[in-house]
Amino acid sequence: MPTSNLTTTLKAQFGFDTFREGQQEAISHILAGDSALAIFPTGSGKSLCYQFSALQLPYLTLVVSPLLALMKDQLDFLKAHNIPAASLDSTLTYDEYRQVVADVKANKLKILMVSVERFKNERFRFLMEGVAISLLVVDEAHCISEWGHNFRPDYLKLPSYEKALNIPQALLLTATATKKVKLDMAAKFNIAEHAIIQTGFYRSNLNLHVLAVAEDQKKSELQALVARYQSASGIVYVTLQHTAEQVAGYLQQAGINACAYHAGMKNEDRARIQDGFMRGELPLVVATIAFGMGVDKADIRYVVHYDLPKSIENYSQEIGRAGRDGLSSDCFVLGNLDALNTIENFVYGDTPEQAGIETVLNHIAQHQNNGQWEMQLYGLSSESNIRQLTLKTLLVQLEMQGVITPLYTYSAEYTVKFLCDPNTVLAAFDGERRSFVECLLGNIQFKRTWGVVDFETIYNTYTGGDRRRVITALEYFKDKGWIELKPSGALEVFAVNNQALDQGLATRLAQHFKQHEQSEIKRIGLMLRFLQSTNCLSYGLAKYFDDQNAPQQCGHCSVCAGRSVTFPASNAYAVEQSQLKSTAQALTAHLQSKGVNNPSRDLITRFLVGINVPVFTRTKAKAVPGFGVAEAMRYSVVYDALQ
Repeated sequence: MPTSNLTTTLKAQFGFDTFREGQQEAISHILAGDSALAIFPTGSGKSLCYQFSALQLPYLTLVVSPLLALMKDQLDFLKAHNIPAASLDSTLTYDEYRQVVADVKANKLKILMVSVERFKNERFRFLMEGVAISLLVVDEAHCISEWGHNFRPDYLKLPSYEKALNIPQALLLTATATKKVKLDMAAKFNIAEHAIIQTGFYRSNLNLHVLAVAEDQKKSELQALVARYQSASGIVYVTLQHTAEQVAGYLQQAGINACAYHAGMKNEDRARIQDGFMRGELPLVVATIAFGMGVDKADIRYVVHYDLPKSIENYSQEIGRAGRDGLSSDCFVLGNLDALNTIENFVYGDTPEQAGIETVLNHIAQHQNNGQWEMQLYGLSSESNIRQLTLKTLLVQLEMQGVITPLYTYSAEYTVKFLCDPNTVLAAFDGERRSFVECLLGNIQFKRTWGVVDFETIYNTYTGGDRRRVITALEYFKDKGWIELKPSGALEVFAVNNQALDQGLATRLAQHFKQHEQSEIKRIGLMLRFLQSTNCLSYGLAKYFDDQNAPQQCGHCSVCAGRSVTFPASNAYAVEQSQLKSTAQALTAHLQSKGVNNPSRDLITRFLVGINVPVFTRTKAKAVPGFGVAEAMRYSVVYDALQ
């Protein structure tokens, strides 16, 4: 499409006179049939790249987005511009879900938004296999890369889903990608170098300030900062949920209108707080990183990191929510080293022990049936003492090393409730179809109003009654309004290459996770060096993200103003070695009484610094006095003390 036509369409459909930097280039690649990667700063219009393209493409655009809040905001925007779009997510009612599926099948939608986890649902994959798809869009695409700051293992499977669903091209969108992450993302989707569009990272309206503040002074310092802005909108970021509550409470007592926001709150409370913030009725939110990705508010005047950010990437994303209207906005870090252990412990808690990896490999070897292995995530997490997200990462590593190949995910159980007389269903069919439906209906085991479909009996008694046909029939009955249908109990099925299950595999995998652990600890170190730099903060941030065009001195950060900082050493209380060892002995005795013998030094260290892992839940170990007794100490110091 000629450039003039693109601009005309932009004005007619979206009401914008011109494209922002990079948008037209990304759109042109997509409309030329190429896959593309767009790296634009937060708030600079990445979403328009797929929204505009979707209207020009003949078939459905499938968008993978990591958060419901992101989907909601983008759907509201699309509907306001009369663009047929929908999402498939957990908030839909039964009737809403049916309507979206019907619209997809009838090719009435231009854009469908889903989470990456939706691909595990076999009903969703059956639906997508029957639909023509023009474009796969991956929002927050840095989640694809293990070297990114927010890696999500399910994202690694998106290239294979693209191939399986015959989607001809992909558009990856992100705001935070180092050079290494950028090249990794492009390689996974075969994106040519000329189709990587990266605009400048530097934002001249953001004033970056780092303050060295002792831990016991942070609340009063924060109160003084917030008071400057009166009723202007701001976000204060903290690491832990209870800190959000404490800090919000402190500000409220000082007469400041603030609310806490974190993942431990009820959904309706979070929605109420976010809506109040978006409308300007609530000026200040004290939040964990659970708040922000779905917040597209133009006039946020300040962002404060009350606790140290987890990484430079996190810092960049979080300050990127300020000043989207282009007006001057301030970003503060209240820094010291007291809570360094807290962000490090998130890393250590996600590193599986080699014994846990061996448990998973033994499960694969011993629980096969005809070369196929079934896995239920919660149960295997508990058995192996590996957190669920880390276990997903391990399984992806096993896929990449050719040990397992994902075949499908299925619901262990389908329960049915009739909304009409079963004879009405049967009467709608004749011939062989009637025989099949009769077999299906006759093999639903009812307890009062709900019944469980007996797949095994159907397979054994009806030739051609395979699982896919049964599920297709059940979906059809549901679409006709004859039944309600509830799938539950997800089981993942993998093909196993037993030759790849060699003796050194567990050791190699353990080393891989240790390397990743050290990489993440190094990332924290890079963040500390950046915050305490004697060079321009804006320039350092842009350079980290491979922007070669930012000014070497912005003139409006704390370093340019002559206020570089060195964080004070931690004053955190250190627990006596004798107390650490007596607590370790009590824990060891408790675990042995529950059948867990010879707990490792890593496991004991996790208990002492307050990192919860599945075995502590399973054995009720947190009832032993001393869980988290050394939470103020760094993991490595406690680990060495147990030598």
